[in-house]
Amino acid sequence: MPFNTFSVATAIAPGVVETYLSHYFNRKPLKQKPTAHISYHEGLRLIRAFLDYGSKHTVEDLQAFTAQWVPVPTWVRTIDIEIPPQFLTRSANILKKQLGHSIDVVGGETWWQWRRPESPLHAEWIEMKKDFNERKREGVKCDRVILYVHGGAYYFGSVDEHRYQMQRHARKLKARVLTPRYRLAPQFPFPCGLYDCIATYFYLLEHFEPNQILFAGDSAGGGMVLSMLVTLRDQGCVMPAGTILLSPWVDLTHSFPSVAGNGEGDYIPPYGFHHKPSMAWPPPVESEDTKKSERKFTQPTEQPFDVNAAREEKEKPTVPLNQVPGLGERLEISIDDKLIIIREQLQLYAKNELLSHPLVSPVQQPSLGGLPPMLIQVGGAELLRDEQIYLAHKAASPRQFPPSEAILSKYDPQRTVLNQYPPTDVQLQVWEDLCHVPHTLSFTRPAKYMYRSVAQFGAWALARAQHKGIEILDDDDVSIISNGSENEKDDDSPTSKTTGTSVSSNQYKSKSVGAVGKAGDQLPPFKDHMIRQRVDRHGTIFPLPLQSEIASLHLDPASIGAIKSGPVRKFLAKRNESQLKFASEYKKIAKKRTKELEKGYDKPEQGESPPPSAIVNRKRKGVVPEEKKRGKSWGLAMWTGWGSSHDENTIERE
Repeated sequence: MPFNTFSVATAIAPGVVETYLSHYFNRKPLKQKPTAHISYHEGLRLIRAFLDYGSKHTVEDLQAFTAQWVPVPTWVRTIDIEIPPQFLTRSANILKKQLGHSIDVVGGETWWQWRRPESPLHAEWIEMKKDFNERKREGVKCDRVILYVHGGAYYFGSVDEHRYQMQRHARKLKARVLTPRYRLAPQFPFPCGLYDCIATYFYLLEHFEPNQILFAGDSAGGGMVLSMLVTLRDQGCVMPAGTILLSPWVDLTHSFPSVAGNGEGDYIPPYGFHHKPSMAWPPPVESEDTKKSERKFTQPTEQPFDVNAAREEKEKPTVPLNQVPGLGERLEISIDDKLIIIREQLQLYAKNELLSHPLVSPVQQPSLGGLPPMLIQVGGAELLRDEQIYLAHKAASPRQFPPSEAILSKYDPQRTVLNQYPPTDVQLQVWEDLCHVPHTLSFTRPAKYMYRSVAQFGAWALARAQHKGIEILDDDDVSIISNGSENEKDDDSPTSKTTGTSVSSNQYKSKSVGAVGKAGDQLPPFKDHMIRQRVDRHGTIFPLPLQSEIASLHLDPASIGAIKSGPVRKFLAKRNESQLKFASEYKKIAKKRTKELEKGYDKPEQGESPPPSAIVNRKRKGVVPEEKKRGKSWGLAMWTGWGSSHDENTIERE
């Protein structure tokens, strides 16, 4: 079945109808939850169904669908720009220094700088036409810029798909947003995207002062922003005024407890991302003993998990397993008294040896101190919740939350970075029962409060850096959210509830300390470099439980970055299901790869060894397979139109 608007609508329509009926005929389980609102309930189910549908297609299909052209609203001004090569050169130079000895594991220092022919790095400016015309009329230059890195698990999504979110940030802060069209994995794995994003920042610095710039990113984009920041910090580059991280993905090893949950309140697949096989994904598995594997397994591709060595290993119980990617010759884990040796690449962004690298999983950084003030918004029901809460406390107390001794010995053997930087000021907000990046559901009431809080922090960070006030229109009087005219019945009052097992505490149940502010409002005072808040879906703020009461803040550092049986078990079950379902496709891909190998590829430059998934490996006479051409997506246009409706209505009321 093709991957287009019609096929997607056909696949998800039954679920939408089912959700609508169950919402009104079985309301009791929804009481005092975000799903009590039909818009949130339907939106959550819709994204979950879309990702499930995407898993039945290839990575290239999902990439092509989410990269389609989406019309720009008439009240939004956009400009496409090309990042000049000198900024890419500068980015490459500092990234090579930052990678240091890791450059060998990455595969060299040039392959990730290669781009498709006639495909320079582009970025898009986004701003409100009203704000642009006002500045033009007054003859002033914008002094508020957001460098926004979109999410999508590092392998799908686009500027067009995320524009409806970025234009909201621009409107709330009266700012300009610059967002890079960075290259995506698995064809362009780590550090391709990081290289592109740093180059975009260097371009910005040619036109704006660092105290006029904010960094922002959602999900994988949030993780990318953190890696940008620590690279700039360690290489002595100027830093932006502040950082906004929306549900950042910072641990690609899935080692925190919340990832083992069932994801009932989230849309992220609890078993990871899987797709119909293609030339892009999954890449060929490197076997230690090909003949041995062929004798044991009948799958059309190399078996990703070898379980047959279990009996031998059980005879050596004193030998510790290597569960941390990159710290041993092989990655292994014991499940149900069987030793699982993992050979298949687990994440599309980077090969397994790099999953614990501090630039891939920023939670493994020796220190997150010395960074600009930071807002971290966390969904209380999202699978990635624990790593985000841990990240916030690590940034505010760098020495209290060091990585394991093994990670420090590899990446900071002299403990120079660990002891060098002061704490980072962090505002942490855990939003009760909300999903991953609730801003995606921008048409819902909880998301509107989250955007408002982002604008408040952004205005505060810019004012602090520029030593002046930031005057921004108070849109409360014209906003649908503020005057309560949203077409949904709110059948429960904004009473406090606990956030979940890892951040709940009975002593805080009824102690509201205020409400979400707006752009221009002062932030509460920092205490020990933190503002720790628990926020309900009505924007009412309560104290976050004490650090001593949050289990994820008391993990053994050695367990962070170590793969766990729960996530691996779910991944393996889904992987086996996928192999059976797409057995014929795996055989076809294997044959196609064999034919391409017989024709021969261009040899990589001396000293270069790109990751197996990198498309640069498939160059023949300097040419690689073409990308699918971009079309117009009516489905994405409808979705972004739905997401933009609040902004449009607010502008009409101003």
